[in-house]
Amino acid sequence: MNIVVCKNYDEMSLRAAKIVAAQIKEKPNCVLGLATGSTPEGMYADLVKMYKNGEVSFKEVTSVNLDEYYPIAPTNDQSYRYFMNQHLFDHVDIDKANTNVPDGTAGDPVAEGKRYEELISALGGIDLQVLGIGRNGHIGFNEPDSKLILDTHVTDLTESTISANARFFASANQVPRQALTMGIGSIFKAKKIILMVSGVEKKAAVSALFERNVDTNFPATMLNLHPDVTLVCTADVLD
Repeated sequence: MNIVVCKNYDEMSLRAAKIVAAQIKEKPNCVLGLATGSTPEGMYADLVKMYKNGEVSFKEVTSVNLDEYYPIAPTNDQSYRYFMNQHLFDHVDIDKANTNVPDGTAGDPVAEGKRYEELISALGGIDLQVLGIGRNGHIGFNEPDSKLILDTHVTDLTESTISANARFFASANQVPRQALTMGIGSIFKAKKIILMVSGVEKKAAVSALFERNVDTNFPATMLNLHPDVTLVCTADVLD
């Protein structure tokens, strides 16, 4: 695992944005695996700035998002489709027909998981996947469990994840109890992975990532098996 230590959130965001921009410049029609949440917001803002400055174009890029709440409509301002439009897609030259987010309105979430997995395979996998890490070690919505599902699937959210995400909703009761998420196998189809981590509250998670054996009860430890992972983090998570 490569490690890039940054002095603060802004530097982390810019370093991650430069890695994404370099991938696009190297392969303009690349497939980007994208994540949501507060951690990558700064990275997306920097990518928008780069686009507006003429430094990068998303015109040929295809994107595949990591996950989506279930059930939820794309017009809901807490949906991950809404998040991606708000923070990136509406501000760059990407063709929205080439942007993919699991369908939170699918009548059959199991069939939607299969469709999404087939899409990832048809694209030839992901060139660069952006990830964050939960305090309990989840990546995407792959929550700690005695076993992990490889492919895109519907999953129940843990109470700790619901609690952590409640700040984005009017109340914890409004947080969906399920999500559609890429599985560990889906994520491992990515040729390269960026793991973004910021803030002292993630210090224990990063420590466990380095110190624990591969353990399905701490899903992020699986990343130690991937051949090309770059951890881009703030210094306070390693102090």
